[in-house]
Amino acid sequence: MDGLLAGIKAVVDGLGPTVLLPIVIFVIALVLGTKPGRAFRAAVTIGVAFIGINLVLGLMFTNLADVAQSIVTNSGLKRDIVDVGWPSAAAIAFGSSVGLWIIPVAIAVNIALLMLGLTRTLNVDIWNFWHMAFMGSLVVALTDSLLMGLGVAALMAALALFFGDWTAKAVQRFYGIPGVSVPHLASAQILPIAVIVNWVIDRIPGVRDLNMDEKAIQKNFGVFGEPVVMGLVIGIGLGLLAFWNMADTSAMIVKVLHTGMNLAAVMLLLPRMVKILMEGLVPISEAARNFVQSRAGNKDIHVGLDSAILIGHPAAIASALILVPIAIVLSIILPGNQVILFADLAVIPFLVAMAAPLVNGNVFRMVIIGTVTLAIGFYVANATAPLFTDTAVAASFSLPEGTTLITSVVDGFLWISWVVVKAVEWAGALGILALGVVIFLCIFSFKKNPLAWQKLADIQTEEAKKVPAGAPAE
Repeated sequence: MDGLLAGIKAVVDGLGPTVLLPIVIFVIALVLGTKPGRAFRAAVTIGVAFIGINLVLGLMFTNLADVAQSIVTNSGLKRDIVDVGWPSAAAIAFGSSVGLWIIPVAIAVNIALLMLGLTRTLNVDIWNFWHMAFMGSLVVALTDSLLMGLGVAALMAALALFFGDWTAKAVQRFYGIPGVSVPHLASAQILPIAVIVNWVIDRIPGVRDLNMDEKAIQKNFGVFGEPVVMGLVIGIGLGLLAFWNMADTSAMIVKVLHTGMNLAAVMLLLPRMVKILMEGLVPISEAARNFVQSRAGNKDIHVGLDSAILIGHPAAIASALILVPIAIVLSIILPGNQVILFADLAVIPFLVAMAAPLVNGNVFRMVIIGTVTLAIGFYVANATAPLFTDTAVAASFSLPEGTTLITSVVDGFLWISWVVVKAVEWAGALGILALGVVIFLCIFSFKKNPLAWQKLADIQTEEAKKVPAGAPAE
């Protein structure tokens, strides 16, 4: 059995998401009744779209990593806990004992919940099962029990499906991507924080009236409010912040302008890549809807995808770029913080994108929500870094030279990680049982009254539309 699981994991690792996803999509499309030719074209189109998205993201990551390294160097910041980035976290998760089992476990949970009518999400984002494996591997490091780790991983798979169902309508409406959901733990974990922070902002006179959504920005700033120009301006600002002290002035100017142009390209190209993705998703979502309706009446099924499909929106990119220097400032001023950011600053768009539907793309509110989320994340990372490091050592991950403790923004900053660790630390197996009860109460509650949950995660409901701009939604 272990040999078979190792083989499956090796195939997943070898193919990578841009090859694996089209294969999975093609198979699912055939099962749902799509004609082979149409299914093949849709699957290839989706794969091409993700390649395009990853190329643009690579451009953004390279530039932001360069900017972040320069800002951190300029600050003279030194800390004990090093951010090694999400690729390292994913390698640690898949290299752990839980990572060997996570694919069949997560698929089994998804199928069981679909058959019981407790989820409407079919999660095809197999590559990102590593988030579930990571949570489980922390528990293994804490308890030395593979069974408890697998139990937590299974619960995280269920929680991801719940988050996907909860936000599906909001995501589809705001981002204009029909038939999908985003069961991505690293992105969805912002929702409870966003709901609370948005509720507070709605009750602060003056502040609640500040609107910086895409239309308002374009109206107030004209050409400078257009996404591509906004990317240029923010990129130049970040470049000046990072490279102002270069000895060669002409080289500094070139560096700043390159940063501005590259981030302008990101703002323009990411939405185009998402449009290609939507083209491929249309036949799959139609087939899924027809398949379910013919068997279970008027119900929708959502195709669960990576949150990369969300970050092409100008509000997500703009708020994330603004949050980069804010994150570095937080790492300096937060009392007791020992985390130095580096590798994962570029993933901030993934952390804030899910907040956009809740605030109608208001960049001001997204920055506030993102700041609170990052502040919480720093303390989570400080608390969980020893376990993170133990998990890495157990997975035979080589720590950077001179480093004793490591973390990453994904998944080391997630409040879910802290809740899981503390529940097991305080109550052992009973803590895992308590987590399971809470998660399944949420799932049952959503099944009974989805509109109540959706209203929390999407203020674009009919009731909210009747509320004057800036006034709190009841």
